[in-house]
Amino acid sequence: MSKTRAIAIANQKGGVGKTTTVVNLAAALSELGKAVLVIDLDPQANATSGLGLTRQPGVSLYPVLTGTADVADIIQPTPYENINIIPAEVDLAGAELEIARRGNHLEAVRAALSRVFESGVFDFILMDCPPSLGILMTSSLAAADGIVVTMQCEYYAMEGLSVITSIINQMRLNGANPNLALDGILMTMFDGRTRLAADVVAEVRSHFGDLVYNTTIPRNVKVSEAPSFGQPVVFYDPSSRGAAAYREFAREFAARYEAC
Repeated sequence: MSKTRAIAIANQKGGVGKTTTVVNLAAALSELGKAVLVIDLDPQANATSGLGLTRQPGVSLYPVLTGTADVADIIQPTPYENINIIPAEVDLAGAELEIARRGNHLEAVRAALSRVFESGVFDFILMDCPPSLGILMTSSLAAADGIVVTMQCEYYAMEGLSVITSIINQMRLNGANPNLALDGILMTMFDGRTRLAADVVAEVRSHFGDLVYNTTIPRNVKVSEAPSFGQPVVFYDPSSRGAAAYREFAREFAARYEAC
């Protein structure tokens, strides 16, 4: 791979499988031999706990953003080979206020992570963005090479896509990230027993075509159970339908970037 790819996994709506996707995509990519850095940007720290770590005061991107810590000292190993993480903690919520005081707030996350981006140590950096349209999310998007949107297979979830595409256009036009692109849409929580889920997928594909991944993530009890054990479902129950779907998605995800 020619460069580190920084991908924001984003949706301003919560409960659409965003963090679950970050954790399991990282796990499945690690099985493919990819070196992955997860950046947990949500003060709730669900990606942190989902990879088996506990929140620790001062161990997040917050002190890096405020210039009181070096990013190399914040990167933590996980129990899983090829996966490292910059965890989240409650104080990360204060980053919004800290960044807002700066005139160049859109550049804050990019500046904090510049050494990581340039190091070439990781194949993929997966940024788990908070479910909001705040400064921390927009600064993260300004630092990303691309965005993958997770979308629940329900009609009301479609409204969020227009918001994301609008943000991408604003980032390009104002020069914050001229090359930012919507790299893909992953349909999550797919229930094959309902006509509604299939109709939503078909409608999204009709509007966004090949941007929609072929893989859909099914509703699966093992996917829901795994976080309580601090494990990705890929490792918690490798033979489950959820694990199989995330492995398939990881192969499709990696192939898109390797083709670039």
